[in-house]
Amino acid sequence: MKIASLLTGMVLAGMVAIADLVPSVSGLSSAPAIAQTMNDATGLSSTQKIAMLTKTKGQFGSGDQLRRFFFGDLEPLGVQPGGAGMVVNLYNKATNTTFAYCATYDVIVAVQTGRVAQFPAAAVK
Repeated sequence: MKIASLLTGMVLAGMVAIADLVPSVSGLSSAPAIAQTMNDATGLSSTQKIAMLTKTKGQFGSGDQLRRFFFGDLEPLGVQPGGAGMVVNLYNKATNTTFAYCATYDVIVAVQTGRVAQFPAAAVK
């Protein structure tokens, strides 16, 4: 009789452990998801990032900042003459901002709100 009650207790404990594990594995737990709790590594808002890029446009490394701030979120709109040859216009849908990027010097040469297919020639020189 002692073995039966011991086995029953072990089975019930195992069922409780499995019942607790299933919701957390399937994503149904009440704990927030990792993606929701992780913040941007920079700790800056999108507005602050755009302000920083606007401030540093024309300086070496501003292109690197752009890639770090908006990694995977930039959509090429077109290419136009400017900078040291050609400038690529990159659009960020989340912030509704277009950046003119000169790959030769790795700099941002213009920033404007909205979807801009071509910047004025004076803006991207």
